Amino acid sequence: METETSAAESAATAGASAPLGLREAKKQETRQLISDHATRLFIEQGFENTTIAEIAAASRVAKKTVTNYFARKEDLALDHQDEFAAAPARVVTSRRPGESALAALRRAFEAAVAAQDPVAGFAGPDFSRMIADSPTLSACLRSLHDQRELLLAEALAEAVGAQPGDITVRTVAGLLGAVHRVLFQRIQDLTLAGHTNDEIARTIAQEAAHAFDLLEPAVGDYAIA
Repeated sequence: METETSAAESAATAGASAPLGLREAKKQETRQLISDHATRLFIEQGFENTTIAEIAAASRVAKKTVTNYFARKEDLALDHQDEFAAAPARVVTSRRPGESALAALRRAFEAAVAAQDPVAGFAGPDFSRMIADSPTLSACLRSLHDQRELLLAEALAEAVGAQPGDITVRTVAGLLGAVHRVLFQRIQDLTLAGHTNDEIARTIAQEAAHAFDLLEPAVGDYAIA
């Protein structure tokens, strides 16, 4: 049973923590609101033609508020970039006992295709066109692919007890990263060609199986947990 003092302390603690939770929720709502308006304007006007001031006006916030939440204009369009970059490394780190890095990544990609995950490339025609039409966003996407390969190399190095710069580690990361890069672009190309997500998922499931099969002889038994 609580004493009178401990009950008072609990109430005080609850009272102090509740506003923090509300503030955090409000911040998340504001961030999402800004991101949504930015994406709409980028799609309507083009990324390069849209200004931070226009995004702030559409979101009904100050321009400084936008830059406080998003350090770069690209961050407004690619707001899942951290997840995108870290996903393959996370899959390797959490692979199942007896599972190789290739098998884990293959399983994860198959699940992403089945779920038509936007992070895997199923972002819809409007968003895909926005990226394709913007030199800035296209360059940013290439940089994110490079970043995910580096993070993957770090995860592989830890898995096999090597240095991230080890030539075998970097080569395996490059091969696995290339498959993800090619398949991501393939999803984008099919999207822009007018195919539905269901059609794309069926096509990519077959093509991904072939792509991963090509790597089996080289890295099928690499980094087995």
